Amino acid sequence: MPSRMILTALTGVPEVTPGDDLVQVVADSINVSGEILINGDILVVAQKIVSKAEGRIVDFDSVKPSQRALVLAEQVDKDPRHVELVLQESNEVVKYRPGVLIVEQKLGLVMANAGIDHSNIQQNEAGERILLLPVDPDASANRLKDGLRKRFDVSVGIVINDSVGRAWRIGTVGLAIGVAGLPAVLDLRGEPDRHGRELLVSEQAVADELASAASLLQGQAAEGLPIVLVRGFSSNAPEQGADALIRSREMDMFR
Repeated sequence: MPSRMILTALTGVPEVTPGDDLVQVVADSINVSGEILINGDILVVAQKIVSKAEGRIVDFDSVKPSQRALVLAEQVDKDPRHVELVLQESNEVVKYRPGVLIVEQKLGLVMANAGIDHSNIQQNEAGERILLLPVDPDASANRLKDGLRKRFDVSVGIVINDSVGRAWRIGTVGLAIGVAGLPAVLDLRGEPDRHGRELLVSEQAVADELASAASLLQGQAAEGLPIVLVRGFSSNAPEQGADALIRSREMDMFR
């Protein structure tokens, strides 16, 4: 593992709109920031700009709540249209109470409101718009990685991160929902500790740790810094997608 890493928030990122070329957006921000990509760099990209570029924006007024959404909306004290979208984006409802709706999102992520977000979305006169998670963030990360390799002739890793809450803890942290070009999890089982004792259960969620570190620079409000360059991380472990971070249902003791 590295003894030093450098994280740099790239500047000059414009408001991303549906159909924008994310490779071009990243390339422009690298140039504006005075940076040069080198082999082994990692770019942590906020989910919001990926979803926007992929057109995952929904006009709220166009949503027609189902009977199930109407009933659940009464129980959680939320807009039935919002609940309907959460249900459409989910495999199952995990927990709920007034003001809180926890689901297993279609990607297998257990999170509030299926990751649906209202903040930092350009609105129009027709009514409120909201943003969904990318359909396949691992595929999105791979497209960006391949595009940057063609553009700059370098091999970089990509982490797409989102802000999520956690059981038992207050506040949100960055979470990797899409990964390409690096291991998502380092399996340390079988390795010795400092005293020669074999590690039996240690697995390190490195993609989540990178996502969380970058989140400190990206911010949560009006910072406008959705892309973070990470330099100094290296691993010989096999590349994985973010799906490697999903705990199997039979190993989930909380459901």
